[in-house]
Amino acid sequence: MSTTDIDQRFYTPMEVSAHNSPNDCWVSFHFKVFDITKLIKEHQGPLVEPILKAAGTDITHWFQPLLGKDDAVKVKTHLDPVTSLEEPYCPMGPFVHIPPREPTVDWDNSFGLPWWQDDKRYYVGELSRKTRTIRIKNVLTGQEDSMEVPSEETVGEIEKRYLELNWHAASYTWKVLKPYGGEWVFTPLDMEMTLSENGVPDEEYDFEVLSINSDYYHPVVHLYYNDDLSVK
Repeated sequence: MSTTDIDQRFYTPMEVSAHNSPNDCWVSFHFKVFDITKLIKEHQGPLVEPILKAAGTDITHWFQPLLGKDDAVKVKTHLDPVTSLEEPYCPMGPFVHIPPREPTVDWDNSFGLPWWQDDKRYYVGELSRKTRTIRIKNVLTGQEDSMEVPSEETVGEIEKRYLELNWHAASYTWKVLKPYGGEWVFTPLDMEMTLSENGVPDEEYDFEVLSINSDYYHPVVHLYYNDDLSVK
């Protein structure tokens, strides 16, 4: 099962980077993830080369900063040193839907929205603003797996990711060790809330400042098997 097989709201940079070929081309910008494979297939030639070179990466630096959440994404511009006219700034080379520098009758502008504004056709989800690594321990088998997940995801969404490692993930109760009444107790997680909302803080930055080994700040989620007859 891959990330494209499940319904996701958020993607990690690592997941985006896996889509880096002409037949499977994703990019991210301004925390949006676009699948532009169709665009690549529809436009052959030099105008797709800059995009292919950037496949699987973040290209926010191609565009102007957003002034508000409803602001349209626009390509960076600069003043041409020869003509003193404002034109798109494309040091990587002009790409699909960038108008030519000189007026020409050969340029087809009937595409409507440029691809970087066409959410309806290319948008697949959000790029996580902060990922975190967690360890998931199956108490029944003793198996432990490490996963990088978006901090914005609920535990239920993380459970869907874990299906790739355990098809019966829904047959377990997810718990973490938390203080309660003066002692530490394994407490079930609310599957509709994020880890932070469940009282599992992301302490990565604090531990990095203290130069403590990363293994110490990866929280462990314990999976307790439910004998619910769901496994057939």
